[in-house]
Amino acid sequence: MNWLDKAKLIRHILRWRFTWSKHLLDYRPENADAGKFISARKAARLINDQSCVFSCGIAGNARCSIFFYAIRDRFKKTGHPNNLTWINCGAQGSRGKVPGTVEELGLPGLMKAYITAHIETTKAQLKLGQEGKLALYTLPQGIISLLLKEQGEGKRFFTSRVGVGTFLDPKVGTGAALNECATDDLIFPVEDDLVYTMPQPDIALFSAPYADAEGNIYYKHASTITENEQAIRSVRSHSGIVMAAVSKIIPKEPENISVPAQLVDYIVVNPYNEQTVSVPQKRYWPLFTPECTLDFKTGVERLKFINTFLKITPVRTCVGNMMARLAAGIFVQVTPKGGLINIGVGFPEEVARLIVENDLEKNYVFTTEAGSYGGLPSPGIFFGAAIHPDHLEPSSVMFERYHEHLDMAVLGFLEVDSHGNVNVSKRGPNITDYVGPGGFPDIVYGAKNIIFVGNLMHGAKCEIQHDRVKIVRAGQPKLVRKVREVTFNGREALKQGKRVFYVTDVGYFELTPEGLQLMARFPGIEIEKDILAHVEADIIVPPDEEVPVIIPAIVSGQNYDPRMAPISREMAVV
Repeated sequence: MNWLDKAKLIRHILRWRFTWSKHLLDYRPENADAGKFISARKAARLINDQSCVFSCGIAGNARCSIFFYAIRDRFKKTGHPNNLTWINCGAQGSRGKVPGTVEELGLPGLMKAYITAHIETTKAQLKLGQEGKLALYTLPQGIISLLLKEQGEGKRFFTSRVGVGTFLDPKVGTGAALNECATDDLIFPVEDDLVYTMPQPDIALFSAPYADAEGNIYYKHASTITENEQAIRSVRSHSGIVMAAVSKIIPKEPENISVPAQLVDYIVVNPYNEQTVSVPQKRYWPLFTPECTLDFKTGVERLKFINTFLKITPVRTCVGNMMARLAAGIFVQVTPKGGLINIGVGFPEEVARLIVENDLEKNYVFTTEAGSYGGLPSPGIFFGAAIHPDHLEPSSVMFERYHEHLDMAVLGFLEVDSHGNVNVSKRGPNITDYVGPGGFPDIVYGAKNIIFVGNLMHGAKCEIQHDRVKIVRAGQPKLVRKVREVTFNGREALKQGKRVFYVTDVGYFELTPEGLQLMARFPGIEIEKDILAHVEADIIVPPDEEVPVIIPAIVSGQNYDPRMAPISREMAVV
C-alpha cells in the first residue's frame, strides 16, 4: 500500500474512534409509520422482566448496539427490564475495550442467565459469573443456530454427535453449565448421541442495513446475516416480538427484499448502524460484499494494516511465519482442490494469507461460520465477515454444511495431550479465564482433515539462526499429560477416520492410533533437548535419524512455495 492509502485508513480509524459511542435513543425518522418505526428507547420498554432475548450478529458484524444502549439506559434509570435470559450465538463482546457490545448489559440484576458459544470477549458477564451473580452456560455455536431453526418448526431439541467425548458430554464432562448458579440441564446423553436444548426466546433483536417505508428489510450491503432468519422464525413461532435496527429507510426494491415486513414487528432507525466494526453502514465497504471488485491481495493488505495499527493482530516473528508456512504446506498437500475450508483466528489466518500470496485461493472454497461462502475470511477485528464472498447465507445453513462435510479446518490450540485431545475453551481455573468453544466443536466434528497450529510452549522464545531453529528460552509446556478441558476428542476423531496434524515451532505431529507421533522437525531442533525435555504428554518419537527434517525454504521463506513437499528424507541427518 502507498502512503496515501495508509493515511486514508488511519483517518477512517480515527473517525471511528471519536464517534464510536454515539447513539440516539429517541431518534425516529419523520414521515415513518409510528406503529412500525419506533425509537430505541421505546423498543427497550417493550422488553418485559424475565424475558428471554436473542441477539444476532457476530463480533463486530451487524452489532445490535442501539438495543444494548437502550436496554442499559432503561435498566439504570428504572431497574427494568430485569432477570433476563440472554442468548447469542457468536461472540458479541469486546473484552471491555469498545462500547456498543453485549457487555453494555453486564450489570447486576439485568440478566439472570447468559447462554453463548464464545464468552471470552464478554468480560462484564464473566465477572458477574465469577461473583455468582449471573448463571453462565455455553453451547456450540452451530448447535445454537440449529436449535433456533428447530424452534421455528415447533421443536425444542436437536440431536447430534457434535461434542461427544468432550466437556459438553455429561458422561465425561461438565456439560453446558459454567458456574454453580447455572442449574439448568441443556445437554442430555442418549445412547451414542447428545440431545441439546435451550430456552425459547420471546424477543429477537437483529441489525440489518436498510428498511423501506413499509417495513421490509434488506440485507443488501451487509457483511453477515448470521442467525437473523432463524431467530425471527423461532420467536414468531410463539407470537414473540421481532425488532430490527437499520441504518436508514430506502425506496422499496421488491426484488431485493430479504425479510418481508409482516415478519418484523418494530424497526429502529439508527443512523450510526455499522456494516462491521468501524465501518458505518451508510458508508459500507464493498470489500465485504459479493459486489467487491478489489483483488484479494489488496483487501488482505488493507485489513492487515488496520489490525496492526490497532494492535489487534500480533506482530508475527520469523518463527511464527515459519510455522504458518509449514501449516500451509501441509494444507496444500492434504486438501483436495475445490475443498470446503474453515479458518480459525490467530495463526490460521496467517495460513490463509500465504495461500492468497501464492495465488492458490481459487483452488479452495473458504467459508466463515457466520455464513460467508467463498472469498477469503477477514482477519482480526473483522472476523466473521469475508473479503469478496460469493454469497452470504444463514449461519445454520453453513453449520449444516460443516456437519455434513468439511474438507479442511485450520485452528489454534491452548493445550494438547497424549491422546491428541485439544483444549481451546478453558485458559485457567477461574470463570474469568473461560473462552468457550465457539463453533469449534461443530467444525472439528465435520472436518475430514484438521491442522492445529500453536507453539510447543507458552512464554518460550525461539529464534532462527542461519536457517536453523534454536530455543533460546524455555516456557510452560502446551503438550500436557491431561488438558484442562477436552474441546476436541482425539479418539473420536480417529474413529471417524480424520487426519489430524499439530504444527508447532519445533516441527509437526500427527495423530495415529498409537498416539501423538512426531512426523518431522525443523533444522537445528534436537529431539531430546528441544522436544522431549519440554513436553509432559506421552509422544511417539522415532530415533533421530528416522525423523525427517523440514526443508529450508519453509524456515527461511526464500523460494518458498506451499506446493513444495514440506519434508525431505534425504535431510534426515543434520
